[in-house]
Amino acid sequence: QKDLRAVFSIHPESVSLLASDESGIWSLQDLKGKIVNIGNPGSGQRGNATDILMAAGIDPDSDLKAEGLKAAEAAGMLQDGRIDAYFYTVGHPNGSFKEATSGAKGVHFVPQEGPAVDALVAEYPYYAKSVIPVSANYPGASNDGDVPAFGVKATFCTSANVSDDVVYAIVKEVFDNLDAFKALHPAYSVLTAENMLEGLSAPLHPGAEKYFMEAGLIK
Repeated sequence: QKDLRAVFSIHPESVSLLASDESGIWSLQDLKGKIVNIGNPGSGQRGNATDILMAAGIDPDSDLKAEGLKAAEAAGMLQDGRIDAYFYTVGHPNGSFKEATSGAKGVHFVPQEGPAVDALVAEYPYYAKSVIPVSANYPGASNDGDVPAFGVKATFCTSANVSDDVVYAIVKEVFDNLDAFKALHPAYSVLTAENMLEGLSAPLHPGAEKYFMEAGLIK
């Protein structure tokens, strides 16, 4: 994909970790010895979960009882007590988490922050810190507020062959009317002009770069 060019990041696909209150999982380190769904083999979700576990010094093969379920199965199994927690890389709000936080069993999102996340974000350009908007989307969760996490950014991309003027006009329209853009979807509510430049792994299109420099967002 030598002609792929990034324009801006959109909403974060947060690597989200939901646990039952009774499991005693309140941090990544509490996952040791627990039954945790990390995603089906070969999935991006499993790769993300493995990355953060290894960064936290947790071996998914020996330090926990790893399950390979699809996200659609995990919510019910958490509520049934058949797993203690599950990872899911997704934008919010999300149906699986809506289901899991609406059952009789108390559940909560586990914060992911600190040295492990810092290391991943520093090492891999496609990762960025994020916030799970719990308060606005999951009233059934037992968290007191929003929860720090990390993830990959959904990215608006184009081709190097698209003219600078066209890309510049698109970026200007979005960023000059950012509040209106954010109102298009609940997942966009956490966007800022600054975080829409994070997590870009493809080269930035010159038309986008021109706008960002004019706006003082990059030097």
